[in-house]
Amino acid sequence: MKIVVIGGSGLIGKKVVSHLRAEGHEVVAAAPSSGVNSLTGKGLAEALAGAEVVVDVANSPSFEDKAVMHFFETSSRNLLTAEAAAGVKHHVALSVVGTDRLQASGYFRAKLVQEDLIKASPIPYTIVRATQFFEFVGAIAQSGGNGDTLRLPPAMMQPIVSDDVAAAVAEVALEPPLRGTVEVAGPEPIRMDELVRRYLVANHDGRQVITDEKATYFGTPVDDQSLTPGSKPRLGPTHFDNWLAAAPAMAAH
Repeated sequence: MKIVVIGGSGLIGKKVVSHLRAEGHEVVAAAPSSGVNSLTGKGLAEALAGAEVVVDVANSPSFEDKAVMHFFETSSRNLLTAEAAAGVKHHVALSVVGTDRLQASGYFRAKLVQEDLIKASPIPYTIVRATQFFEFVGAIAQSGGNGDTLRLPPAMMQPIVSDDVAAAVAEVALEPPLRGTVEVAGPEPIRMDELVRRYLVANHDGRQVITDEKATYFGTPVDDQSLTPGSKPRLGPTHFDNWLAAAPAMAAH
């Protein structure tokens, strides 16, 4: 089966491509660097010719409100139009757990527009909403401040390693379209402030975390429901502490 992975050169895309090729499928890793650009439409028709499944894991290069909205709205419209012309049978898109609850953020407003465009399209689809990745805990730490103390909220999370996200996306791509949403999360609920504390200790980082109920998540207020999945997510097997112990160099970056 021919499967096209949009964003196939990125963190998740490379892993999805690897999983699907290991299953014996013909996989096109589509990205601007390979001549396929969903934002401009360049190369889409050629890449999608004969494809049965398209997996969209592309992300906006800018998180500025107008730029991120333009990216997800325009690239989704271009991609869905090209898929309809090519006769694609299943559109799989990676989104974020809590997207509909985080609409104070321009990024999540854009992700919700992307999801709505997919749902309105005639192409059968599955949306995979993932929780935050282990690999981005460093960025969460940085969002807490620039000094020796970081202010972070105690909001509950259930983060997941990117390897487990990619495995879930690849698995969904080989299943019949759900015409709905699947949530994927890590095995361990943990509060954001504690997550960052563990990260700092593992990386011998002397900064201290101050728990602050009023602190935000990249500028957006959050509570215990904002970033956590519903009652029946697909759970990745990798625990955060095991990941930190096995890959401290990766965690540091």
